[in-house]
Amino acid sequence: MKFTKFLTASLFAGFACLSQAQLSIEITGAGASRIPLAVANFDGERIVSQALVSVVRADLERSGLFRMVDPGTAPIGESAMVSYGDWRAKGADALVAGSVVPLAEGRYDTRFRLHDVPKQALLTTGGFAHTSAPYQLRATAHRVADAIYEKLTGEKGVFSTRIAYVVKSTGRFELQIADADGANPQTALASREPIISPTWSPDGGKLAYVSFESKKPVVYVHDLVTGRRHVAANFKGSNSAPAWSPDGKRLAVVLTKDGNSQLYLVNADGSGATRIAASAGIDTEPQFSPDGQWIYFTSDRGGSPQIYRTAASGGETQRVTFGGSYNVTPRLSPDGKSMAFVSRDGGRFQLSLMDLATKQTQILTDSAKDESPSFAPNGRMILYATEVGGRGVLAAVSSDGRVKQRLSVQAADIREPTWGPFVQ
Repeated sequence: MKFTKFLTASLFAGFACLSQAQLSIEITGAGASRIPLAVANFDGERIVSQALVSVVRADLERSGLFRMVDPGTAPIGESAMVSYGDWRAKGADALVAGSVVPLAEGRYDTRFRLHDVPKQALLTTGGFAHTSAPYQLRATAHRVADAIYEKLTGEKGVFSTRIAYVVKSTGRFELQIADADGANPQTALASREPIISPTWSPDGGKLAYVSFESKKPVVYVHDLVTGRRHVAANFKGSNSAPAWSPDGKRLAVVLTKDGNSQLYLVNADGSGATRIAASAGIDTEPQFSPDGQWIYFTSDRGGSPQIYRTAASGGETQRVTFGGSYNVTPRLSPDGKSMAFVSRDGGRFQLSLMDLATKQTQILTDSAKDESPSFAPNGRMILYATEVGGRGVLAAVSSDGRVKQRLSVQAADIREPTWGPFVQ
């Protein structure tokens, strides 16, 4: 009896992480047309099932694509008969019903079904079933939310992905990794010297970043499973702005070993540095296109900071941005069709999005000190850093500009966000 109470309390604490370093999310905007969705309390152990369902609801709500309908307090199992007329009267177009059942050795079996209320039919005829250990229940909740999201929108959900960012407090910098909702923060590196430019490897198993712990900028590659790291670029002068190739075999980096900041390619193990572009100005902030054919970058070679691209194999450089006198930090969408970047307009640094086919550009934010954009792996949202009340916070905005979120940590500055890839 005492063990059961302890286990339940531990599970609940695991869902509601008490760390002050956890990101808190504030939804500041939502989509114009949202699907009315009811997620009923799951059948099973009350505290555990309610904690799991609360994560599912929060995931779906912050996407901005769903309007949550109050389901009441009664649990509904995944095999229960559903009175569609009652749910239609509540205003729900879709209903989620499920269960969380304890198994042997402390594991849990989570199941759910998704109902189309107007059509009075199941959307998930085979249902969803997943077995997990107690400490994995939050991850299971994200998987449930991903499955619901994909079934209702036709695109993959990103609730099971992770983000990385840098937290700065007095005399300390931490490179942290968290769930996409800001929960479960873990410190990958802590230092008294700055950490900048983290970026995920395509398989989600490594982070490349720049650390000043050697009193100069050095590029490291950090294995997140083993905790080990190696130097990827430590040449004479500055080594900065790493960007992974889509196959994970190489990094584009910015080096000053031959003079100004210029673009180079290095193998992920740090070997084989090759220069890929040259100019009399400063070239920086490289980013591969998703197909690996192009490297987009920022350069002042034309007199003001603008975005250019060059073939990854080298060759002629092409200018991409022409509007305004300041456009920096190119970041390509996962489908390669659009580019997020930071533009200056009347003294305000704002996140913008360009359709690469038409060159049409839209300003997505109304803030004034935006930096470091990073696409979610499904391309729906863009994570970025900005400043509110003199303090660095993270924010996210949908690619159409309608859905907005703000993520912050109490009494700390947060910078340099990067959204991790889909992982199996």
